[in-house]
Amino acid sequence: MTQLQAARKGIVTEAMKIVAADEGLSPEAVRDAVASGEAVIPLNIHHTNCRPVGVGRMFTTKINANLGRSVTHSGKGDELEKLAIALNAGADFVMDLSVGEDIPAIRQGMLNASNRPLGTVPVYETISRLDGDIPQMDPAFLVSVIKAQAEQGVDFMTLHAGLMLEDIPKAMKRRMGIVSRGGSIMAEWMMANRAQNPLWERWDEIMDILAEHDVTVSLGDGLRSGCLMDGSDEAQFAELAKLGELVERCRARGVQVMVEGPGHIAFDQIKMNMEREQELCHKAPFYVLGPVVTDIAPGYDHIVTAIGATAAATYGASLLCYVTPAEHLGLPDGDEVHQGCIAYKIAAHAGDIARHHPHARDRDDQMAQARHDFCWDEQFALALDPAHARNRWLKTRANSDVDHGDDHCSMCGKQFCAVRTSKRIEKLATQTN
Repeated sequence: MTQLQAARKGIVTEAMKIVAADEGLSPEAVRDAVASGEAVIPLNIHHTNCRPVGVGRMFTTKINANLGRSVTHSGKGDELEKLAIALNAGADFVMDLSVGEDIPAIRQGMLNASNRPLGTVPVYETISRLDGDIPQMDPAFLVSVIKAQAEQGVDFMTLHAGLMLEDIPKAMKRRMGIVSRGGSIMAEWMMANRAQNPLWERWDEIMDILAEHDVTVSLGDGLRSGCLMDGSDEAQFAELAKLGELVERCRARGVQVMVEGPGHIAFDQIKMNMEREQELCHKAPFYVLGPVVTDIAPGYDHIVTAIGATAAATYGASLLCYVTPAEHLGLPDGDEVHQGCIAYKIAAHAGDIARHHPHARDRDDQMAQARHDFCWDEQFALALDPAHARNRWLKTRANSDVDHGDDHCSMCGKQFCAVRTSKRIEKLATQTN
């Protein structure tokens, strides 16, 4: 049985027990959330070294790190190094988006090395293994790739099944057109063959495969917007409505499902987008890239999107797909993977605080006490990036010409330290009383 099928039978699986312990919930509460479809636990039965992770609004907000080689850069070893960096930085999920040669071998290495759920976009491997142009793709071959990846142990798959032939002209009115790599592949095939989306047409067959291995569907947003000018348009929402239909078809088959979206949108549109997905997609967990809230900060898009991701986590997203400083510029290196993960850990945590998720602020309150007490080691232990915080602190202390006592930092110095002053005020107030 899949996790969804088990939950509907009232069964509490071992995965549900682990998620419940990690989230501070009862196993029965996790079971009921999975049964309703409002939570998912992506966990392929063949990925035996994977620790279950829950995705849903009742849980803390999770982050995903996209990895994978390109046809011009990187290789299997590089991506395994990046995988280790992402996991060490706190990534809850990883995706292998590799294209080019040796994709199954790269993916197997990542599955072996990852104790967190791993996702893919099967059409990437499909196209990488074909000769000739994209329109020559055989839908039967795409389904066979999905089957092979499910058998290998992939925990969740992005499938652009809601992008319909009749909605492609809507996207062609945009400034940026279709910016989803998988979405553009599917759209070109449909237009060249004047045929409907083969994933939509073969959905029941695909569901049988995924149910057998308990692969979670991540419904791809093939028509997400690629610039603010195109945000929240008719093409985006036409696809979202179709994704809502697919959510119901997945659940009817016992297959876990989450929904992806929405791309580049202005900050003031985020709340509406989160609420619209919850309505149209029947409260399926929302897996969000960013959103990207301004188009003019290349090199800083991890910051740009963390701003959007904080709002998304506050208003409805359950899983945040990180963006690195390399977004729109090139394939990220290890340092950029680390920066992207930390930026999104910040966004996820800030969103959990804003929505008053139980105990989300506990760590912040502990940090406040540690700062008040000048307990530096405790501050570093509580930090989202302990090594970076400690190294930055030590950088200033390496200057031997300055008094570097532990009861202040170099921002204000000992004489002007407001925390020291505040403590003296506390004593005066006590004496007055």
